[in-house]
Amino acid sequence: MPILPCRLAKEPGCDRMDASPEPQQKGGTLVLVRRQPPVSQGLLETLKARMKQSCTCSTPCVQALVQNLFPVTHWLPQYRPKEYLAGDVMSGLVIGIILVPQAIAYSLLAGLQPIYSLYTSFFANLIYFLMGTSRHVNVGIFSLLCLMVGQVVDRELQLAGFDPSQDSLGPRDNGSTLNSSTATPVFELQDCGRDCHAIRIATALTLVTGLYQVLMGVLRLGFVSTYLSQPLLDGFAMGASVTILTSQAKHLLGVRIPRHQGPGMVIHTWLSLLHSVGQANICDVITSAVCLGVLVAAKELSDRYRRYLKVPVPTELLVIVVATLVSHFGQLHTRFGSSVAGSIPTGFVAPQVPDPKIMWHVALDAASLALVGSAFSISLAEMFARSHGYSARANQELLAVGCCNVLPAFFHCFATSAALSKTLVKTAIGCQTQLSSVVSAAVVLLVLLVLAPLFHDLQRCVLACIIVVSLRGALRKVKDLPQLWRLSPADALVWVATAATCVLVSTEAGLLAGVFFSLLSLAGRTQRPRAALLARIGDSTFYEDATEFEGLLPPPEVRVFRFTGPLYYANKDFFLRSLYSLTGLDAGRSATRKEKGPEWSLTVHRCCSWTWLAWPH
Repeated sequence: MPILPCRLAKEPGCDRMDASPEPQQKGGTLVLVRRQPPVSQGLLETLKARMKQSCTCSTPCVQALVQNLFPVTHWLPQYRPKEYLAGDVMSGLVIGIILVPQAIAYSLLAGLQPIYSLYTSFFANLIYFLMGTSRHVNVGIFSLLCLMVGQVVDRELQLAGFDPSQDSLGPRDNGSTLNSSTATPVFELQDCGRDCHAIRIATALTLVTGLYQVLMGVLRLGFVSTYLSQPLLDGFAMGASVTILTSQAKHLLGVRIPRHQGPGMVIHTWLSLLHSVGQANICDVITSAVCLGVLVAAKELSDRYRRYLKVPVPTELLVIVVATLVSHFGQLHTRFGSSVAGSIPTGFVAPQVPDPKIMWHVALDAASLALVGSAFSISLAEMFARSHGYSARANQELLAVGCCNVLPAFFHCFATSAALSKTLVKTAIGCQTQLSSVVSAAVVLLVLLVLAPLFHDLQRCVLACIIVVSLRGALRKVKDLPQLWRLSPADALVWVATAATCVLVSTEAGLLAGVFFSLLSLAGRTQRPRAALLARIGDSTFYEDATEFEGLLPPPEVRVFRFTGPLYYANKDFFLRSLYSLTGLDAGRSATRKEKGPEWSLTVHRCCSWTWLAWPH
């Protein structure tokens, strides 16, 4: 039987190389006539056509553009209050109550005053309400981004000549003194103290981060986040969580140690803690032990009896209220020297344009923030969209998260992204739409305008306890490593390499290492995919690997070869070697047979990423 020329016939979900269903006959021989491909336009003509289409101005086009940029204009007119309002209001209230203590606590990670964390939470919720495509994702302060912002802020403060051991929180004058041992400051700082310069760095970094994300959205680069695999993100979260835990250990003990930067920061910090453990503040140690015990016990009980709780207990808020009252009436700062949050002003400050000089200086750091924030935001939006039966647009998510960074950067805010823990809480309470974000923003606004000064005497060790307990989910991911190793050793190596590099070198280096090993793993899987001979499952038409399952029946006089990967130039030699070794096919003998006259036929099938070959034996 001769080998027939084949035409590619498109089928849903499957590419099949097969003969035409209605071939022409000529002299008793089957003949296939290839379709003529459509005449393609040149690059210049294509660009002109797209520009003309994009620049066409009409009422439907304007409406479609507005709905694409602001999805709220599409779903808000269809809002059903009887079905959605109760869940949205309740989830928004709970998230707002959770946001307040977390915002104050995460200011320790970012090295900024608590008021800026509240600003960030307020503006991010409002902007994502207007531009987000996910109905459930909560966008706001995120511990990993706060850590990355804090590392850049600390580094730039040291370069500017400020004392690296000086903390951003505490009742003191903003006119921080410069470190006399350092070189001349890089920027003009005569009219700006430590806290003022810190927020300048954070806003400049945030603006550049947002511009990167908006540019990615405009260029339709939402697919880039798919290259950050789940093992990479889990390993990055694990390594960054260890770094966060290390940064908060000094607040738990109430000791003052220098801020370390660069490779080995985690190790150097723990060595400094060991040398300074004898100087620990007893009041802070006792407070930390009590708060950690209460928070961990409450979290464990909430997880165990979650099905019986209609609304999660706001443990963090209760702990903050009680700790603030005890610190105020017990005068812990005056009597025992315990560090407190200090003065938190009310209201909003005038907007300010970020410093262009600082923006150029932190442009490289902003790239890693943009990538991490985009990856987490898009993955969460798509995950919750799939689970609730709607679609989320990755490119619009980039625009939404980018605008959550660009616009608030002028109002003294820092980088934000989607947060998993608060999104899970919103979903569990019954959130239906992003209207819950407006309710959360209203709660934060109430604190900004009225309640912020009440947290003056809150101990910093309590805030550190809230941060440490919030890392439980990320730190527990280490338990999944053995199972991940059994399922895919390559993914487990990506996880370990990312986490280890984050801890031993830096978070930015950990992200780069994770991307490198993920791409290396992808190349290895496509270059040497699994190859096997298949056999029939009983009398059915299904086939499986004969070496993996027992009792399979090889089809008579036919061999079915499966190659579980795309066939391209890098694996063509491996494909041929696997084919010859598993089937016993001799390429030289086959060529001789072809010269004498074909005695066998070959059928090629391509479905998804598998290549099948079948021929009479």
